[in-house]
Amino acid sequence: MRREALNFIVCPNWILLPANLAGVKLQTASRFAEEWTRWSDLRDYYEQEFFDWVAPLAARDFTHRVVFEGGCGKGRHTAIVASHGASAIVSLDLGESAFVAFAHTRQFPNAHVVIGDLLNPPVRAVFDLAFSVGVLHHLPDPAAGFASLASRVREGGRVAFWVYGHEGNEWITRYVDPLRKAITSRLPAPLLRIASIPPAAALWAVIKIFYRPRADGKGPAKLPYSDYFAALYHYPFDEIHANVFDQLVTPVAYYLREDEVRPWLSSGFRDTALRSHRGYSWTGLATVCRTKAAVAE
Repeated sequence: MRREALNFIVCPNWILLPANLAGVKLQTASRFAEEWTRWSDLRDYYEQEFFDWVAPLAARDFTHRVVFEGGCGKGRHTAIVASHGASAIVSLDLGESAFVAFAHTRQFPNAHVVIGDLLNPPVRAVFDLAFSVGVLHHLPDPAAGFASLASRVREGGRVAFWVYGHEGNEWITRYVDPLRKAITSRLPAPLLRIASIPPAAALWAVIKIFYRPRADGKGPAKLPYSDYFAALYHYPFDEIHANVFDQLVTPVAYYLREDEVRPWLSSGFRDTALRSHRGYSWTGLATVCRTKAAVAE
């Protein structure tokens, strides 16, 4: 850990885990570590993917900012933010994924990776901007995860997130989720990687046959997941394989309705925005305004 990281963390230990850490959190972290240690490389298209998820935030919004990332996986977003001139980014993850993230970001003096629990983040409330992409819906309590993320942002700073939506994913909650809970999340990772190949191959074929993007990058309007699958059109097969594995590996995955997510932004924030991302997920952005919430109470 770099000395500069001590400006942001609560105590000078690299691994900062609460004593009462729930087993399901450790299990989830361990399952995802199997993914990030297997599909560990960083790719050029991750940057466009990231800024699509967090829009309207753009690269300039991270420049000269002190940033907190809640859940960094293999460090792909950490590296992107660090490369765009953040004053510092402190990225948190629970488990061995953090070692992969550190390996990918060690060349950036402004990037700091810490092992810790997002529901009890061992960092100070000093950040200009906090974000969490694809993580909150894997926590035992996504709303508490968002509140914890926002709690580390200074007054007037901003917080952003991207989570799975229930709307547009009803077939997953009806058919895939029961299979994931009962079988695939319990399979050993090597066996699940093999079991993921047939559905990944089928999905890859469907994308290649039906989802060629138009000149504007959008997909065929009448097909489900139109723009999302069009965005995957040029991805190599192993990325599709990783995405399928990602859907099946975790013991916890919530697909959240708009009326479940919108209350997260109802108090303690201003300039709030919640948008449907491509019809299957939710992106939120808000400015922290605790003073307004205190006055209202």
